[in-house]
Amino acid sequence: MVLKKINFKRIFYPLVLLIFFGIYLGSYADITLEELKKDYADKNSKFIEINGVQVHYKDQGVGFPIVLLHGTAASLHTWNDWTNDLLQKYRVIRLDLPAFGLTGPHKTDNYSIAAYTSFLHQFMTKIEVTKFYLAGNSLGGNIAWNYAAKYPNEVEKLVLIDASGLSTNKPQPFIFKIAKTPVLNATFLFFTPKFLIQKNLEQVYFNDHKITDTLVTRYHKLALRTGNRKAFIDRANLSFKPKDSSNIGILRGIKTPTLLIWGENDVWIPKENGKKMAHYLPNSTLVILKNTGHVPMEEKPIESLQALYRFLEN
Repeated sequence: MVLKKINFKRIFYPLVLLIFFGIYLGSYADITLEELKKDYADKNSKFIEINGVQVHYKDQGVGFPIVLLHGTAASLHTWNDWTNDLLQKYRVIRLDLPAFGLTGPHKTDNYSIAAYTSFLHQFMTKIEVTKFYLAGNSLGGNIAWNYAAKYPNEVEKLVLIDASGLSTNKPQPFIFKIAKTPVLNATFLFFTPKFLIQKNLEQVYFNDHKITDTLVTRYHKLALRTGNRKAFIDRANLSFKPKDSSNIGILRGIKTPTLLIWGENDVWIPKENGKKMAHYLPNSTLVILKNTGHVPMEEKPIESLQALYRFLEN
């Protein structure tokens, strides 16, 4: 009997491909909106159509409205702790911005600040709220101060939390570098491991012990929402490097009373940016929180709320 020589390459490579395909199907495939709703929507969740996009939002409580805008790759859940406390006195409105959370990608793939500002105005008009406090973190803060500049009669008070909009001397976060690098960003569309999300959160937080598996899982699953990864790449590849000269002019024109809350240890948008922004805003107060990173409302909800209440109730 003649034994045939086994070609291990013909067996090994297809096997490896099958393993990776199985891992992909099990961990990194897009997750549908309906599936995500089971974990990340509740009885307070509402959906409203804006330009063909079903926008996920929550509108809870009574009192003067306060609108909360999250940052890049986050969702309205970033405001959970703030909301639980604010509901004692205020009507709290928070939403998943296009490209993120349950809302998902914009139909036109336009993720410029101007487009977000216009979107927010359409949203506020549709829910018939014309006077409110406006707070935003990071990207949400950038949208917030641009909104206050464009619609000053609507925003009674403005709260900017580690807001973007001015250039920094910091290197670009690695998650944005991945999204802007050819081949790597194509891989990101299909392979987005959970540890990558965890590493990103470790940059955002100062105290890594506050990063729970539940938190990482939420960020990870919402990133896998159908269309969100491509939207993240589309936004990252916009030419949106802050133009300080024009943005400083806009900031100087904002007369709205403004509170700036900044994490002293923010490695994405450093406290120096908070100081510069406070300098340009003519009617502003800056509060810097020690041992705090880029998302004070998540990492230090009690301390950041104390600063907020002092400002709102003054």
